[in-house]
Amino acid sequence: MGLWETLTGRTRPKQANLDSLFLVPSAAVTLQTAAGLTPTGDGAVCFRAVAGPAFQQVRDDVVRLLDDDPDAPDVRLSTDEFGYTWLVAHREPDDVSGLCTDLHAVNTALEEQGFGSGLLCSVVPFADTAGRRVGLVYLYKQGTFYPFAPTAAQARDNLLEIQVRDLLAAELPVEKELSRWMALWGAPGL
Repeated sequence: MGLWETLTGRTRPKQANLDSLFLVPSAAVTLQTAAGLTPTGDGAVCFRAVAGPAFQQVRDDVVRLLDDDPDAPDVRLSTDEFGYTWLVAHREPDDVSGLCTDLHAVNTALEEQGFGSGLLCSVVPFADTAGRRVGLVYLYKQGTFYPFAPTAAQARDNLLEIQVRDLLAAELPVEKELSRWMALWGAPGL
């Protein structure tokens, strides 16, 4: 912490490192071998929609870009009950690398067009044979990951979240502030 941050009591926010998304495939192997959690094949980018034709054009361009690529997955847009927009991609569950590339492309396209401030998170869901689900959530503004494990409407499995955090602490930049582990009720794939 520098002198200015000490005097003002403020720190600079950590810059997003979208390349961290490419760490998820190796984390997926760890989750599968150590916890029995396998990728679902879904992934999503959450952003706050901005009013106006420029944002609509960028959103349409991102969807078109992914739809035009024969190797890219089908994507769909959805809006949650809180008004956030989710761009949801699907790949075969064993193609986590391709899914992370797609999520990286969506984030990058929105960022390059000046909409980075509206990016909230990216989510890659996992599930086990008992029906438990956990999402690896990448916080765009923090440049860190955290696990989110919903169990029912407005309930979460904190123990599973802590277990996943501990399993992946050496592989991913994990968010240390538990207060930033937001509940993503109704997130696609979870």
